[in-house]
Order: sequence, then C-alpha cells, then structure tokens
Amino acid sequence: MRSTPTLRTATVVAAATLVLTACGGGDDGGSGGGGGGSDAATARSAEDLGGMDALVEAAQAEGELNVIALPPDWANYGEIISAFEEEYGITVNSASPDGSSQDEINAVESQRGQDRAPDVLDLGTAFARQAQAQDLLAPYQVETWDDIPEGQKDPEGYWYNDYGGYISIGCNATVIAECPTTFAQLLDPQYAGQVALNGNPTQAAAAFSGVWAASLANGGSLDDIGPGIDFFVQVKDAGNWNPVEITPATIQSGETPLAIDWDYNNAALTGTLAEQGVEWQVAVPSDGLFGSYYSQAISAYAPHPAAARLWQEFLYSDRGQNLYLAGGARPVRLPAMEEAGTADAEALAALPPVEGTADFPTQEQESAAQQVVATRWNQEMSG
Repeated sequence: MRSTPTLRTATVVAAATLVLTACGGGDDGGSGGGGGGSDAATARSAEDLGGMDALVEAAQAEGELNVIALPPDWANYGEIISAFEEEYGITVNSASPDGSSQDEINAVESQRGQDRAPDVLDLGTAFARQAQAQDLLAPYQVETWDDIPEGQKDPEGYWYNDYGGYISIGCNATVIAECPTTFAQLLDPQYAGQVALNGNPTQAAAAFSGVWAASLANGGSLDDIGPGIDFFVQVKDAGNWNPVEITPATIQSGETPLAIDWDYNNAALTGTLAEQGVEWQVAVPSDGLFGSYYSQAISAYAPHPAAARLWQEFLYSDRGQNLYLAGGARPVRLPAMEEAGTADAEALAALPPVEGTADFPTQEQESAAQQVVATRWNQEMSG
C-alpha cells in the first residue's frame, strides 16, 4: 500500500470489504449536461475531441480546474496537484480539502451552474455509485482504460478506481508506551480517550472502512457490519473513544494519538512527525485486514469540462499513478505497470507489508452496510 496482495474490485479485505469515501445553489448552466457548454462537456474520450493534443489545448483555454476534498497529505495529492499545474499551466482550485465524499456530492448538487462548482470527484466507490444513480456524473474513458481491471470501473466510464490502501492504526509512540497492532487491543484501559477515526462513518469512506475492519475483527462479514458498530460502542463504554476527527493537525498537536485511517495517510505522517521529535508507528491490524479503493469521476456539470478530462488522463498516466505510489497508495494500474516495468521501484519497495488476500462486497452488500451505519452510528455513539 513485500507480499503485496492484489487489490481487486471496488475494495479490498482479507475476509471482507467495502467502500465509501474521502469532499449554494445556482442555475443549471452550460449545455449538453456539462457546465462548460463545449464539445468537451460530452466527450467520452480524448479521441472525441480529436486526440490528446486537442484535449490539452481545450483544457489550457479553460485555464482552471476545480477539485474538492483532496488533502495535500492524502495519497500525495499535494504533489499531484503541483505536477499537473506545472505540466499544463492550468490553475487548480482546491476546495474543502478535509471534506467527505458526501460533501463532494452535496457540492455538485448545490453549486450546479456556478463557476466554483467541482469539476472532478475523488470518492469511495459506494458514493461514486450513488452519484451515478443521481445522474451527477459524466462518462469518460481515459487512454489507459484497458489497464484498469474489470470490476474496478463502471463499464461506461462514469467512475473508475484510482488508488487503494488498507485500514491501519497510527500510534504516537512518543507518548504511548505500547502501540496496538490489533483491534482487540484498543479496548485496553491504557488507551483511555485515545481511539479516533478519520471522519464520521456515515459520510466518510475512511471512517466507514474503519468500522468495517472492526467488524471483520469481531465476527462480522460482508453481510454483517453490525459487529463493527458494536465494537466502537464498547470502545466508547470503556472510555477509550476519542470523538475528535483525525486530521494531520490533530495528530501533530497530540489530540489524536491513536489514528484509525488508511495506511498511506498514516505512513505519510511518519517523516513529518519525526522532524518534530515524534515517533509515529503504523500497523495494519492482523485481526481486521480491510482494504479499499477510491474512485475518480467527472461532474456532469463541470464548469471546466476539458480540464476535468485532462485531469483524469494525468492521474491514470504512468506519471500520475507513480505519484500515488510515492504517497504510499496502491494505484489501480500497478499490476499493468509492474508488468511493463514502468512502476517506481523505490516507491513500490517502500509500501508497508500486508499479509493475506482480499475479498469484495457486492453493490447490494455495500448498500445494506451503509444503511446499517446510517441507522445506528450517530444514535449509538452520541450518547
């Protein structure tokens, strides 16, 4: 994220899995379903615009790209954004970097027809499917489409997986005597007020996946996320729950000394914290191995439709995929790139070791799990 298990489909788990995510109203605006009113708004491939050179020219004429819910420290998005701006001379406007997937969907709906509306989305797969069902996405197939495995993309290109990782436990070893490596250990009294998630699991894929991993560690399955909620209720009743949502700032300030989050997010902090004299350890829990991919999508109402499509081409190029890899995330094209010899060998070797294989839930299982969390989480964890 070297025994690297294959991340298949919309999520990855050693026993089970699922996916969700990581982000005011106006006129409809635009034409042809897109916000820009150009041919790019309906283009389903670069070829539809006359090839990559024509796409680049159209995107540079727009001059801007609006992204949302992309923290700079998440999957190396800070460097990815800078590289895209440098490569094409297009300004990237980044809104609500700490937003959730639901925030992204809400923004597409509420800002429709506005120049500041999101052009592209980075969503947990369940949220991507939700956005597709709400007719909020535009289909597009990147030039490297064939490298994206079947099952990890919508057949028409409404969404496609981009990078994945595993749920991990980050631990401030400078203040915690014994860092936990399993979910079971999180009930130990020594972790009083220290166990935190990255967001609310009703809205954020990282937090949702943390609950799913806990379910796997406590007798749950793809058909039963309930034990994960029961576990966090136990954590709360034991006095170990920390309701502060994880951000790099809360970790650096010491507010969240135990962080349940994707391994690439936790691992990305190790060097920064070391410079501050903090030893940050990261462990993929052995009793609840859970992994997942996130998905890319283009807003059907993108105010910069050409730039939105060029962004996707960049992300799924070897350069873009290697930038994900440099951030500790597993890019979706990694198997094809390894075979072709184009994967960054040094970044690949730095991925944390993970034992086991992964199974994936169906769309029906994802929807059912979301409903359970939506019904139970806030009620049972707010008391």
